[in-house]
Amino acid sequence: MHLLLLGTAGCHLCEQAEEIIRECLGNDYDEVVETIDIAEQEHWQARYAVRIPVLYDPSSEKELAWRFEVSDVQAFIQSL
Repeated sequence: MHLLLLGTAGCHLCEQAEEIIRECLGNDYDEVVETIDIAEQEHWQARYAVRIPVLYDPSSEKELAWRFEVSDVQAFIQSL
């Protein structure tokens, strides 16, 4: 499994989202989640500029948009 956390530098909501996802994945976080700064990639910025943070699964193209809690992340991961 490879997930993307779409956000941007200095975004306090993105930091909160990362904490929640880390709580779910524990030591596997760094192996599973790649953090993408949408400000550095035009195609991500165009799609997610006003929606970050978003947890995105490139394989299924499913996404979990903010506001989410631990249980939401767990359900999202189980659905993949």
